[in-house]
Amino acid sequence: MSTIQRRPSSFVYVAAKSAGGRSFGVRQARDRRQLNDQLRRERLVPLKAWELPEWAAVSAGSKLKLKDQAELNTQLAQLLSRGVPLVEALDVVASAISPAHRPIVQRMRDLVSGGTSFADACSAMGAFDKITIAVYRAAERTGDLAGAAKQLAMTMRRQLAISGKAVTLMIYPAIVLSISIVMSLLMITFIVPRIGTAMKGTGKPLPLVTEIMMQTGLWMQGNWIWVLLGVLVAFTGMVFARKVIFDLVGKFSRTMPVMRDLVLAQESARFFTVMAAMTRCGIPLSDALGTATGAISHPELRRQLQSLQARLIEGGVLRSLIDGVTMLPVPTRRLLIAAERAGDLVPALDTLAGDMADEVERKSSRLLAALEPALIVFMFLIIGSILLSIMLPLIKMTTSGI
Repeated sequence: MSTIQRRPSSFVYVAAKSAGGRSFGVRQARDRRQLNDQLRRERLVPLKAWELPEWAAVSAGSKLKLKDQAELNTQLAQLLSRGVPLVEALDVVASAISPAHRPIVQRMRDLVSGGTSFADACSAMGAFDKITIAVYRAAERTGDLAGAAKQLAMTMRRQLAISGKAVTLMIYPAIVLSISIVMSLLMITFIVPRIGTAMKGTGKPLPLVTEIMMQTGLWMQGNWIWVLLGVLVAFTGMVFARKVIFDLVGKFSRTMPVMRDLVLAQESARFFTVMAAMTRCGIPLSDALGTATGAISHPELRRQLQSLQARLIEGGVLRSLIDGVTMLPVPTRRLLIAAERAGDLVPALDTLAGDMADEVERKSSRLLAALEPALIVFMFLIIGSILLSIMLPLIKMTTSGI
């Protein structure tokens, strides 16, 4: 009989008891060994177990959220710097992150206690990106895992702040536009047909705009099931095509005069944040460039940085090649040149990461300030056109003396 390799299923004990016979709730793990170790640490005895398929497992193979990773690294940095052993530190970390991802950290703790390196344990769980694993592996070689965890925590909190700004910039217009569309549909469906029908009863012809709005509203009233079905189909299509939509939004934002500077600042902040974390752990500059370049999505900036990495591998020097990265501002390039000449590149990268994060904050505030009046004008154009279709016949009736 042939052997089939497969990923471990998720075992769930729905009940467990202690020595005193007290009952406890659900326990979940990636395999039976982990569950037995988990229950043994809690001094529990399993009563009943089910094996779930991989797709039904809450935490099987799932990625740790950036917020959980930031908390994990913060706790690790504090505990390891105070001399707490890594295995005990992971026990504490498991209680600090969200319950859905605790089995991941507990499994990592089991692997480390069995002799696996921390970086290999993170890689085996599939819950960390390659940048984080590369930093852990370099830190284990230098013996400064606490410093690496501290740097990663700072890096991830910066990324959370940058992501939060991007989400804010998208949510604010989406809310305003959604309100405008809903209000417009309600007015077209319920208000315009009633007013138009009442005015049509006077025997006077309605303006073309009012007639179109009224007929549209009447059609929507008579075919509301099809309208609702169309909305659901459109929403489902947007969900399935969200990657294409996000790509189009990304291309549009990189070409708009107002947004392209903000997008470039976000990408630069992400790049320098990763570079600072990796070079501080002793990773060679060319290797750090290759990993950090993979963390950004700006096509032109990525192309220029990949060219820089290739020339560094061929034996080039950063201070003579950095001017080829024209997507970075001139002051940034000059700072990197001066820092490399002085042998102070790592603090310079950290400074640039902080400066770029502040730049994202400033540009986001300016863009929000510019969006507010633009959205108000847009709302006026949508709702105002509907109000105009109502006001035109009223004005015409008033002037004609009816």
